Amino acid sequence: MSYAAIHPNWENPASNMVDGYSLEMTAKEIEGLREAAPLIRPNTQIAVTFLPGEELSQRVEAAVLVRALGFEPIVHLSARRIESEEQLDWYLGEITQKAGVKRVFIIAGDPPEAEGPYENSLQIIESGLLEKHGITIVGVGGHPEGHPNNSAEELWVWMQKKIDAVRAHGMTPLVVTQFAFDDDAIVAWLAEMRERGIDVPVRLGVPGPAGIKRLLGFAKRCGVGASASVMKKYGISITNLIGSAGPDKLVGNLEKKLTERHGRVRLHFYPFGALTASAEWINAYDAKHS
Repeated sequence: MSYAAIHPNWENPASNMVDGYSLEMTAKEIEGLREAAPLIRPNTQIAVTFLPGEELSQRVEAAVLVRALGFEPIVHLSARRIESEEQLDWYLGEITQKAGVKRVFIIAGDPPEAEGPYENSLQIIESGLLEKHGITIVGVGGHPEGHPNNSAEELWVWMQKKIDAVRAHGMTPLVVTQFAFDDDAIVAWLAEMRERGIDVPVRLGVPGPAGIKRLLGFAKRCGVGASASVMKKYGISITNLIGSAGPDKLVGNLEKKLTERHGRVRLHFYPFGALTASAEWINAYDAKHS
């Protein structure tokens, strides 16, 4: 497998943990991206999420801006929020033709019932529409701290099914994880992934700097572990929710603990609406560890 298809420098070991990072934004953060753009490295991969309360046209506009600013757009697809095959076909046409999108990231999504024909991300992969529109890289989810609706074993089985389907359709798979706070859980999850023979490149999700209440709110909403012991390890006391926190300890610990046995990994930052703050943190970390 060539890692270069995922990212130009992925064939080489990272110079530090933020080398080759990616970022995430919502379709409503267009002005935030414009503001942060001078701080973000050229060609950085920026994912446009698929959240409720946004129109498809807004997501297309965001992907177009990502490309226009000199970055590489990754567009999320939330299977259960897609209303029809025709809508998915149209949307893929829009993002590929207008923004040159080659990369997507697919999740099942939050709705308990599908709003259209797709119950899960595997069905989108197997639809044939991705390769029809020239998609070459397909990201699937990873959950180092587990998932409230699936057992650990079920998550591994589903991951393998999706990876196999991506390859069967002539595309390259990538795993992008939900953000996590526990470096030990992340490292153990990666080790198990490699022991299972899953050799796919991984982007590890880490929280960008944000207010403590905001971080905990997102953790609860996403089903991420946020116990008192984990938060203390991350650098947060849940008895004192004043102020903000960054991923300094988490990223530093990952840099110490990850070895060749964990495979090549890069970081994916979840800025929680604070793109500029995340870009500033990344640049400061890079300057300190170069």
